[in-house]
Amino acid sequence: MAYTALYRAFRPKTFEEVVGQDHIKTTLKNQIKAGRVGHAYLFNGTRGTGKTSVAKILARAVNCENPKDGEPCNECEICKAILDGSLTDVVEMDAASNNSVEDIREIRNEVNFLPTRAKYRIYIIDEVHMLSTGAFNALLKTLEEPPEHVKFILATTEPQKIPTTILSRCQRFDFKKISNENIVKRLEFVCEKNNVKADEEALNLIAVLSEGAMRDALSILERCIQDGDSNINADKIKDLVGIPKLIYVHNIIQAIIENNVENAIEEVENVINEGKDLTNFLWEIIKYTKDILVTKIGKKPEIYNNEELEKIKQLAEKTSKDRLLSIIFELSEMENKVKQSTQKSIIFQIGIMKMCINTERTPHIAKDQNRIEQSTIGVRNTTPSKKRK
Repeated sequence: MAYTALYRAFRPKTFEEVVGQDHIKTTLKNQIKAGRVGHAYLFNGTRGTGKTSVAKILARAVNCENPKDGEPCNECEICKAILDGSLTDVVEMDAASNNSVEDIREIRNEVNFLPTRAKYRIYIIDEVHMLSTGAFNALLKTLEEPPEHVKFILATTEPQKIPTTILSRCQRFDFKKISNENIVKRLEFVCEKNNVKADEEALNLIAVLSEGAMRDALSILERCIQDGDSNINADKIKDLVGIPKLIYVHNIIQAIIENNVENAIEEVENVINEGKDLTNFLWEIIKYTKDILVTKIGKKPEIYNNEELEKIKQLAEKTSKDRLLSIIFELSEMENKVKQSTQKSIIFQIGIMKMCINTERTPHIAKDQNRIEQSTIGVRNTTPSKKRK
């Protein structure tokens, strides 16, 4: 049997199984029960939040021979045919690779024919914002006056790129990022089904790294179990994802805060000698500094254990909010320079050393003060001296 990726193997088959998006699930189920399903839907949201999964469930629910409380039964011939992809009445199209006028004209020609087996002919168009201007114009006429047996489900991550004439003819549903709590619950379920042992810290780390995308979370989990070891901890995840050792990040920030050039040089050399990707490493330093700032204002950052949180708290007590903002600003500028430079290690080394001897002023404050000083000098130079009587 061919291997199936976790995000496909555990794709939800009913609205109830969809993680999060309760506001969308309730509305769609009520429409199906009341027989008031629209002719065109637009599902908008970031990657991995369930747009395609909900579109497929909706396609089955409106065509199901035995729907239950707005849910597809997944047991009738129509549901099974849609699940295995053999039903030609439900068409999935990726607009990223099928974005021409001819592709949409083909759909326009098909919609005039009645469904072969199902009640409705349904078109699921993913990444619809990738359609060309001509393709959108060709689709518009069909959306304006669609046949009663045709329904469209459009999915996108960038609704601002879709013409308003298309948007105004669709029922829009905005998919939210999935909360870390819901992602952890789903991961626990997947781990149980796959006989995988993952501690709470590991699952929380996966949830944070996925940034609200369930598909990304399952992909990270899958990478962790592909080596045959069913035991997962936070260190294993950090190694696989490429997160550098926190001790390096902590020591460099500590050296910057304490203006300790010698320690900074030593830690920078350790990072370079280990062959770390400097762009990614800088991004980790920026995030770590942000978490120090979060601690400084009284909130608790995520993905850290108690010992790491204590170290972050100690650094927060040693510096000011303005200094942390200044560090984040300068690190961001250094990250851009490293990306564009052919001498990345030199730019990195010099940049860190320079930050160790910087003052407590934030960049914009320093610029304002320099401007004031320059203008003051100018005034002094242009003011005529008084002659003594």
